[in-house]
Amino acid sequence: MRPKWIIVLVVGLLLAGCTGGGGNGSAGGRIILRFQSLAWQEESVTANKELVKEWNATHPDVEVEYVQGSWDSVHDQLLTSFEGGEAPDIIHDASDDLADFAYGGYLADLRDLLPARLKSDIPQRSWETATFGDGIYGVPFLQEPRVIVANATWLRKAGVRIPTPEHPWSWPEFRAITRRLSGDGKYGVAWPLKEPVSATLNLSLSAGGELFHRGADGKVAVRFDAADQVVPRTIHDQADVDHSASPTTLGSGGSDTLPGFFGGKYAMVPLGFSYRQQIVQQAPKGFVWQVLPAPAGADGLAQGVSPQTLSIAADSPHKKEAAAFIDFLLRPENMVRLALGDWMLPTGTEALKDPALHTAKDGWATGAALASHLRPAPAQSVRGYPEWKDKVATPAFQEYYSEAIGLAELRKRLVRDGNLVLARYQR
Repeated sequence: MRPKWIIVLVVGLLLAGCTGGGGNGSAGGRIILRFQSLAWQEESVTANKELVKEWNATHPDVEVEYVQGSWDSVHDQLLTSFEGGEAPDIIHDASDDLADFAYGGYLADLRDLLPARLKSDIPQRSWETATFGDGIYGVPFLQEPRVIVANATWLRKAGVRIPTPEHPWSWPEFRAITRRLSGDGKYGVAWPLKEPVSATLNLSLSAGGELFHRGADGKVAVRFDAADQVVPRTIHDQADVDHSASPTTLGSGGSDTLPGFFGGKYAMVPLGFSYRQQIVQQAPKGFVWQVLPAPAGADGLAQGVSPQTLSIAADSPHKKEAAAFIDFLLRPENMVRLALGDWMLPTGTEALKDPALHTAKDGWATGAALASHLRPAPAQSVRGYPEWKDKVATPAFQEYYSEAIGLAELRKRLVRDGNLVLARYQR
């Protein structure tokens, strides 16, 4: 009799395991969705978790589990989870990280999953950042312009013209002003260019620079034309000719420049819009700062962005329910909560109208005024861009800004070496 009882016990345990649920699937008739968020600032994590809790309270048949991810490792982590069949249903990422996943078949095409409300609320220029081939593989929902954070007291005492979104500085004027603000061991600007490629390429759109050009055959080639040179030459000349840019910050991250900024070593620091939160938290008492628009060029205030996105895994068995959660998360009032939590701008037209995003306090109004000028980052849909950036462009720009190579060598590396890399992805 003992073997029969063992068989019954084993079968019972197997059945219990099958109905227990967890991960991507269902439990007791209830659908379970895993939402991997990359929120990291306390306010942002709180906003995301609160919205998940609100969804779960009103959707008893579809439970969302919050999973904490990290920007530092998200690409490799997602690739591993995709290949292992363990990807979360709803994926938080950035649009410039989606190309390989989209072309690799790991992400669901969202065109037939998203409601008309959400499609119409987000401008077409934002949708372009998550469009690869004929499909849309992410919902762009938060965007971050690059701005100049300035020591307001220093600029006022120097008597320089204060730029506004309506009357910004030109790139030559910006260079002249940083030269005027420098001297006695102090610098007009500190460029934090530890990651120089995205900053250079995205700001270059203002001067008409695109760098990547798609031919009639659909293939992309790198060109380094006069418009592409405006921003890198300005940065180079500030650091190496005028000595108006601190040479020690060229290899630093944005946060690394803040102590020197607060200490009166630099008058201005070009930073992402979300750095304002750190400034609010860390600035010494009495330190007066303000947000200025980045300089304008032939194409005005245009600059490239890679918005944060929400995608659905191609292997998710509950795509419709995942899309419904994304629609809930990105209702205008909820998108505002996420934007305020991350100190960024929403992509949604209705959310951008919220008065909380148009206050003078902490520079919100200046950032909101830049929203209509934001464009897809130049490298947005270029296959092979991560390798081009890491192996070719990053070391080339770093050496150019530190005066180890000249403009001709920079062009040769970006174009000749860069096109060799891209060619491998376009055979």
